[in-house]
Amino acid sequence: MRGSGQGALADIVSLVRYAMGEEEELVPFEARANERFEACMATQEVGGRTFAAEQRRWLKDVRDDIAGSVSIGLDVFDVAPFNQEGTWRGLMRCLERS
Repeated sequence: MRGSGQGALADIVSLVRYAMGEEEELVPFEARANERFEACMATQEVGGRTFAAEQRRWLKDVRDDIAGSVSIGLDVFDVAPFNQEGTWRGLMRCLERS
């Protein structure tokens, strides 16, 4: 297998959820994460919450990390792309702005 295999591990989660009957359709984990992200963003916008371009970029970076590794922890903010933008403190400062 080429690469880190993180995407493959995430897809195993989708396969297990499908096999257990928790999902009706077998969908790659990344696609499911993207669907849920877009649904969440739409819900926020319907509720009157808007996000600046910088906030959306941070949120998409978090989404992409979750999509590739199934979870996220504070340690992920110590590496690219997050460490280039101020680690988790940069994320918190960014999201506090409205």
